[in-house]
Amino acid sequence: MTTTLITGANKGLGFETARRLVAAGHTVYLGSRDAKRGREAAERLGARPVVLDVTDEASVAAAAETVETAGDGLDVLVNNAGIERRAPDGTVYTAAQETAEGMRTVFETNVFGVVRVTHAFLPLLRRSAAPVVVNVSSGLGSMTLMTGASAAQSAYPGVAYPASKTALNMITVQYAKAFPDFRINAVEPGFTATDLNANTGTQTVEEGAEIIVRMAQLGPDGPTGGSFTASGPQPW
Repeated sequence: MTTTLITGANKGLGFETARRLVAAGHTVYLGSRDAKRGREAAERLGARPVVLDVTDEASVAAAAETVETAGDGLDVLVNNAGIERRAPDGTVYTAAQETAEGMRTVFETNVFGVVRVTHAFLPLLRRSAAPVVVNVSSGLGSMTLMTGASAAQSAYPGVAYPASKTALNMITVQYAKAFPDFRINAVEPGFTATDLNANTGTQTVEEGAEIIVRMAQLGPDGPTGGSFTASGPQPW
């Protein structure tokens, strides 16, 4: 039995990923900052709720202890929790509007949260016969796509979110080199309609979760240290 933990899984891409992996036979720990929402979501799916705020050391440590105490180990970690900061009118903060404090808020979840959670669960993952880590990134974090004249991503005006995903991409590369027995990859779900973008995305969560689910089920001979979309590898 494969045991999987998904952060930010009470809604959106995390919830759909949990649903699909439960259906595939995984024992899924559904991570959620809100205990009630997490419990309700887990009950709907047949998953196991775990309170997990990726920005809080004590919360992450408690979640790791919960999973370890259950005795099922951990084979797959999906770092899905992420935020985007928007102005009161719903638009993305532009370079002229962005502040250091605003950047820090986004990085706390999208970057430091991933490191915090991955570090806490490393002891459990290292006991697995085939550990997998999936970092949910974005094409907005690709330097190649963001600087390409024909890339749709290059028109995105924000600073904090793309920068956080670029940092996450490098974290993915370095972790993959550090742990060659793991399969550690970044994925780009595509522009998916979720609360993150006020449901303006052009894809459904079913479509967006496809690559996350696929990479969460990699075998020991699968790729590592790469960035992937549903259609294949994505440039850094």
